[in-house]
Amino acid sequence: MARFSDEAAGRVLGEIHQREVVELLQRLIQVPSVNPPGDVRLAVEHCQRVLEAEGFRTRIVAIEEHKPNLIAEFGPGDGPVVCFNAHLDVVPPGELSAWKFPPFEGVVHEGRVYGRGAGDDKASVTAQVIAAIALARSEVPIRGTIMVTAVADEEIGGPAGTRAVLEHGGIKPDYVIVGEQTMNRIAVGEKGFSGCKVVTHGKTAHGALPWEGVNAVEAMAEIIVALRRELWPKLKDRTHPYFQPSAATVNLISGGVKANVVPDRCEIYIDRRAIPGEDVVASIQEVRDIAEQAVQNVPGATVEVLNIWPGDPRDLEAIMNPPDAPHVAALVEANRYLDMNTDLTAFSMGTDGRHFFAFGHKAVVYGPGDPRTAHIQDEWVGIDEVMEAARALSLAALELLGE
Repeated sequence: MARFSDEAAGRVLGEIHQREVVELLQRLIQVPSVNPPGDVRLAVEHCQRVLEAEGFRTRIVAIEEHKPNLIAEFGPGDGPVVCFNAHLDVVPPGELSAWKFPPFEGVVHEGRVYGRGAGDDKASVTAQVIAAIALARSEVPIRGTIMVTAVADEEIGGPAGTRAVLEHGGIKPDYVIVGEQTMNRIAVGEKGFSGCKVVTHGKTAHGALPWEGVNAVEAMAEIIVALRRELWPKLKDRTHPYFQPSAATVNLISGGVKANVVPDRCEIYIDRRAIPGEDVVASIQEVRDIAEQAVQNVPGATVEVLNIWPGDPRDLEAIMNPPDAPHVAALVEANRYLDMNTDLTAFSMGTDGRHFFAFGHKAVVYGPGDPRTAHIQDEWVGIDEVMEAARALSLAALELLGE
């Protein structure tokens, strides 16, 4: 049962207007905040102007000049802090000729907004900004603070983005909602990550005399086949009520010296996604055990399995909120009120939520758009989806902060 009244909900929802939603989303797409280099200054400045015009107190936290992070706050401050978090940096557009619509124009076509970052993640930024403004405009009495953090650097891990905000911004949110493409479903957690690099070593020789060398590429082939036969099926059997199964895939490979030289080195990159309960250190050891056994099929070859994360790999374990946590319940009530999906789920991709967890702040993932449209040509988001997200977020904040 929602705490907020129909009258309060109506006042807040009445302040969400499609024209403003589309205009803000288009303007953000038109800023090419590609990472690298990750320059989000113009996008942050625009969000800051929009929020300041509505009475928000704003400040900037930055450890790199071209990667500022916006913190905007509204409310009396005597009570809980609800933090909206979403990122303004985007991945490169790739081959421009492959786009039907220019990636940095924010074209509106048949109910969709197209462009790089339309879904990932400027739709969430837009929904969060508009939701916070609606709560402020409504003049419904609230306790505590609604906080909007529009950040840089998520696409490369977030050290100059959300991590910097938590380390240097002095924020201590009680409830965090991270904006990502969940199709407006409530994701109570996100998968962990334990990617690793596997390197095989051999010995060069003339291609006409292969028995004089040790072929590192063939050694790697043995390892890949062994992983597919022995480990991948096991991962499919590791499941969780809210998560898709544990998974791994070989996404990069390089090796060889020249077409007529036996290769003495080969390298692959394994993208490994973990569910709650899996130990990311142990998952790397699983790969190592199989690789060391498989490489013995190529006499003379050796293998090493390397953790590629520079910090403690345990920082990348799967994160999970209690399903009955207040901010989870608030989103459930908001979606129920709007006749939207109330089933709980989890997010398969990585988000800045892991940084909040590392600092002791539980984070739910929620936002408009289909994650399958992220990072593709002609990336898009439905206008109706962004409107729904803005409405749900505004009601969730009202549920948590309303008197």
